[in-house]
Amino acid sequence: MADRHEFGDGWLHAVVDAAGAELVVLDSRGPNARPLLWDGSNPWKRHSPVLFPIVGRLPDDRMALGDTEVRLPQHGFARDRVFEWVSRSTDGCVLELIDDAESRRVFPCAFRLQLHYRIAAGKLELRYVLRNPDTTADLHAAVGAHPAFLWPQEPGALREAHRLVFSDEEEKTIWRVSDGLLRAQPEPSPLVGRELPLSDSLFVDDALIFRPVRSHGVQFLGPRGAGLEMSWRGFPELGVWTKPGAGFLCIEPWHGYATPTGFHGDFAVKPGNLHIGPQQSWEAAWTVRAIG
Repeated sequence: MADRHEFGDGWLHAVVDAAGAELVVLDSRGPNARPLLWDGSNPWKRHSPVLFPIVGRLPDDRMALGDTEVRLPQHGFARDRVFEWVSRSTDGCVLELIDDAESRRVFPCAFRLQLHYRIAAGKLELRYVLRNPDTTADLHAAVGAHPAFLWPQEPGALREAHRLVFSDEEEKTIWRVSDGLLRAQPEPSPLVGRELPLSDSLFVDDALIFRPVRSHGVQFLGPRGAGLEMSWRGFPELGVWTKPGAGFLCIEPWHGYATPTGFHGDFAVKPGNLHIGPQQSWEAAWTVRAIG
């Protein structure tokens, strides 16, 4: 049976699975109760995976790290590992993944990754705490969120009637990937002011990558103004993605991104990576609440 924890308040209800420390249910409650999160069915059988210790891909899924080697699939291994429960309560939970013999075969580094979930006043917060327990070596890694929200957000509304509204003016360009690697040059942004009109055609060429992202949050809204608001701190990049035709939209705050095309250096200097000193830690978080 799945090892899961259920929690919430009068406005929001969530379920987290120990497998991948993944948020698998997020529903609003009250008079306009509705699901907010994708159900993990075809064509994408995930809900909100944790991206660690890379975001995106490495060339040929490997890269030198000093005298050793990092060998990782796209988005790393955390999403496919079972986390340990640190605590559980009526309003949240804490889960932890620590390096072990299995992880060190593909990522030869010490780490302690905790995810802190909490719901308060109708808002879910997910806080990431990555600690480097090594006493001499730096920890080089990336961390990213990948929540898939239902699209349409308004039941019965056209998907093309939805939009993202960014909190701030963004750069005039976005980035894309080819074969999983970041392209050498950006392309013009499809934003109209601070709004991104949504359509499947945006994602035929894979994700939209805002690098860097100036905004601290977005609203994902339907034609009548119902939807959700997501905010973040500590994440300097943002990906927006779906499989064209699928019933979800992923809004993904990241610290890190796919390897730039042509980069052949050491993992320790891979663009986008975090660099955490011995016995130091890093934190970031994102929140989400229903609107309407």
